[in-house]
Amino acid sequence: MKREKFLKTAALSLSTLFLSDININPNNRPQKVTSSQLPHRIIKPRKLNSGDTIAFVAPGSYISKEELDESIKKIENLGFKVVYSEKILSQNGYFSGTDNVRAEDLMEKFEDKNVNAIMCIRGGYGCARILPLLDYKSIKKNPKVLIGYSDVTALMFGIFKKTGLITFHGPVAISTFNDFSINNFRAILMNEDYPQKFFNANNSADENPYGVVSIVKGKSKGKLIGGNLSIMTSLIGTEYDFNYDNSIVFIEEVGEEPYRIDRMLTQLIQSKKFEKASGIMLGIFKDCEPKTFNPAFSKSFSLMEVLIDRLGNLKIPIIYGMSFGHIKNKFTIPFGLEAILDTEEQTFTLEESPVI
Repeated sequence: MKREKFLKTAALSLSTLFLSDININPNNRPQKVTSSQLPHRIIKPRKLNSGDTIAFVAPGSYISKEELDESIKKIENLGFKVVYSEKILSQNGYFSGTDNVRAEDLMEKFEDKNVNAIMCIRGGYGCARILPLLDYKSIKKNPKVLIGYSDVTALMFGIFKKTGLITFHGPVAISTFNDFSINNFRAILMNEDYPQKFFNANNSADENPYGVVSIVKGKSKGKLIGGNLSIMTSLIGTEYDFNYDNSIVFIEEVGEEPYRIDRMLTQLIQSKKFEKASGIMLGIFKDCEPKTFNPAFSKSFSLMEVLIDRLGNLKIPIIYGMSFGHIKNKFTIPFGLEAILDTEEQTFTLEESPVI
């Protein structure tokens, strides 16, 4: 009897010890915590003012001294001061320095109180590799504007997932800064006049032979999340990915043939990324038509045929040809902020400022 009582007591003690490490909700059910959940609270960085300091970083591919000098002139001509460290001219194969060097440089700029904003000088490849090396607690404590596009998509996903900080899909420092891009840059990062409606530029036929196409007409509201299609696809299954529920998903791509676009969109669809999305806003997919020198795909679908086939039956507003991507006329899009997409009017609108 004593032995039996001892065993029951021991079993009860072990059970209590085990259960004490489990987070129980009020209904006595284990809370389900998924890695795909979005942050509950967004953080807005401070707006930019003329004379503010913008720091350059190269979190992906390397740049030349000539590209750096040219970029400095562009941003100074906009009325900002430019700072950078010697790390920006590092080179390690096709990277701008080792992973550690690139991560350190980015963290130094977030933690530097004299820096008001961070601009990636270019994309290329390499941003995803530094995601595990970033100090997200420090980024959350030191929120500031981070802007770039293409490979920088990886930083936008990782930082928003881990901190809730709104970042900006817009020009990199080596981009073309024409009137359209400059006006959008200033309106989003410096202007407090909201609601802010985005109207497309008249992009040249060589950049966008299709014009603006409303694939599925309609109007929707949701968080703006997205970026480069290849990078978005590569993040699936990682801790930096999240679901696209209640989001307006914006996507751009460059230099990929239609069958590759098909493959990547198919992966997103089969991963149920668009299942609860509010809408899809496609930029200009530059140089993504079939290549005549590829005999294996001599009977290829066109880019637009692939987009309509893969996305046209999703029953959410979808539009192609908006002014972002690897083109001259670029929107500055706040990653993580709510917007209204109107594919009939071919615009999207921010109802609040992405900066404070």
